[in-house]
Amino acid sequence: MPFDLTVLTPHLDALLAGAALTAEVCGLGIAGAFALATMLGLAAVGESWAGRLARLYVDVFRNVPFVVQVFFLFYGLPEVGVYIDAFWTGVLALGLVGGAYGSDVVRSGILAIEPGVVEAAKVSGLSRLAIISRVVLPIALRTAIRPLGSVFVNLVLSSSILSMITLDEVTGTARGVASETYRPFEVYAFLLAAYAGLTYAVSLAINALHRRLNRHMMTSRTAGKGA
Repeated sequence: MPFDLTVLTPHLDALLAGAALTAEVCGLGIAGAFALATMLGLAAVGESWAGRLARLYVDVFRNVPFVVQVFFLFYGLPEVGVYIDAFWTGVLALGLVGGAYGSDVVRSGILAIEPGVVEAAKVSGLSRLAIISRVVLPIALRTAIRPLGSVFVNLVLSSSILSMITLDEVTGTARGVASETYRPFEVYAFLLAAYAGLTYAVSLAINALHRRLNRHMMTSRTAGKGA
């Protein structure tokens, strides 16, 4: 049977809608994961109760399969009176697991900061909040942003599991179209392209953010070469 993408034409709107839904749930999930990873990474550096709690959270979410977490949120929580629809279950699940994996990256970036930098900030009279927001996080994220990008790409790939909780994202839609058209090769070729496009978009965004965070270093190198 020859390869023929025209068989997808009647289903193209549904497939594109599924891809758009995947992009939306992943975008919100990544935003939540970044915020949670930052908070957990900051907490995990210390030895207080907050630090121990943060490390426990990371251990739990890193050692439980993502599909189990999704099923617990979507099917388990209603048993205790907590109802979350499929879309927000996906966003929450991606944010929670992404925050766990991303927190180790942020924590490593913080630990890599020279102690003298923080001490100088304290001597200058900056408050603890100002030191964290103006000194610690900007420096840590310069080195952590690329590894965080790998975490975010994995979140996009993991989002395919969300089709198992009735979310009509691109994988679930593609599966339905394949069963209807009996042309799985063309349908899953589209699916491959969709995920490649989504992950490439995340990579481009991370590279742009990396350049922005490290622009002063790039400028210094360029000036040094010119000299």
